[in-house]
Amino acid sequence: MAASPVVLVHRPPKMTYMDELLSRNFQILNIPTSPESLPIFLSRHASSIRAFVNIRRLKIDADLLSHLPSLQLLVCTSVGTDHVDLAECKRRGIAVTNAGDAYSEDVADCAVGLLISVLRRIPAAGRYLRAGKWGKLGDFQLGIKVSGKRVGILGLGSIGSLIAKRLESFGCIISYNSTSQKPSIAYQYYPDVVSLAANNDVIVLCCVLNDQTRHIVNREVMESLGKNGVIINVGRGGLIDEKEMVKCLVHGVIGGAGLDVFEKEPQVPEELFGLDNVVLSPHTAVATPGSLDNVSELALANLKAFFSNQPLISPVRLD
Repeated sequence: MAASPVVLVHRPPKMTYMDELLSRNFQILNIPTSPESLPIFLSRHASSIRAFVNIRRLKIDADLLSHLPSLQLLVCTSVGTDHVDLAECKRRGIAVTNAGDAYSEDVADCAVGLLISVLRRIPAAGRYLRAGKWGKLGDFQLGIKVSGKRVGILGLGSIGSLIAKRLESFGCIISYNSTSQKPSIAYQYYPDVVSLAANNDVIVLCCVLNDQTRHIVNREVMESLGKNGVIINVGRGGLIDEKEMVKCLVHGVIGGAGLDVFEKEPQVPEELFGLDNVVLSPHTAVATPGSLDNVSELALANLKAFFSNQPLISPVRLD
């Protein structure tokens, strides 16, 4: 009986959700937590490692890949691949897969939850109640109606489409900006983000982060959105010029924000902590048992396809 293939796995110590599933099918090599010992560890096993599962977002650059001369497949458990040197993977002939649609429903749910929380001021109302202010100071301030809002979605892929579908149930008017107009989609299309912001009450960010989209939401976009406008970000922190966003929130240039992602995670600008018009979440839009089960099964399916010389399930384009 042939030995099971060897699979290299990187994961934070507490992220054990994939261990049992992978161990039943492959020989698993877990990367040590100490970065100093990584080159030695990799050199010891380099010739046997053809597949690498990257749980969370270890930076995969040319230097790390140079220690893996036999690597042929990189399995990412994130949708975004901005932490991966895709050009080097292409040069080396290393196939890359991502999380595909594994997280889409839960991220869409989270985006809608953030929007409702910001507009109806649910977290702020909870703090008001817990501080005993309801009895002392009377009713909390009015929230803002969700139904009927004009919502612009930046990135109408799997997640963006699910967000749009959910918000349509609230009677929201949906429009979008994407890499190109989608002929089969009836929503209003705006060719640039400034016009998207100018014609909406809310913008929801769920596009990929790359050189073209970094800081795509800048001061001009926020000024176009206006003093009552709200930003929801479940994409990547780098999509927004975070320093300018903080200024705009503090000085009332925009009306509020619901943020699951940040530029320099886990660091979050402290100026946001005291703002009642801001709802914060520590990059947990994907963090449900259902999503983790989905991405585990997808990673396994990609690995099985690779070792069986079958087409990969969720390949990333490298060009």
